[in-house]
Amino acid sequence: MWNDPFDEPVRVPVTDVFDLHTVPPRDVEAVVEEYLAEANRLGLKAIRIIHGRGIGVQREIVRKVLERTPFVQSFGDAPAEAGGWGATVITLL
Repeated sequence: MWNDPFDEPVRVPVTDVFDLHTVPPRDVEAVVEEYLAEANRLGLKAIRIIHGRGIGVQREIVRKVLERTPFVQSFGDAPAEAGGWGATVITLL
């Protein structure tokens, strides 16, 4: 049987910056949830998620996930030199 390579899980290295441009829109919510859990497990305290500017759909998805994640202390737009409203900076507990 032929396996569709798009059905295979993709391993994403967890660092303090995560760029969502390579994530299909339908997967953003689940991927961000997993990324946050792994970042928290690794003890990261400050991360930045790059979602792009566009019309704000991915930004909204990211922020809804952040609002309901208990170990997120705070979040907001990145400074202009780090992406401005095209990225969100997050502080984890």
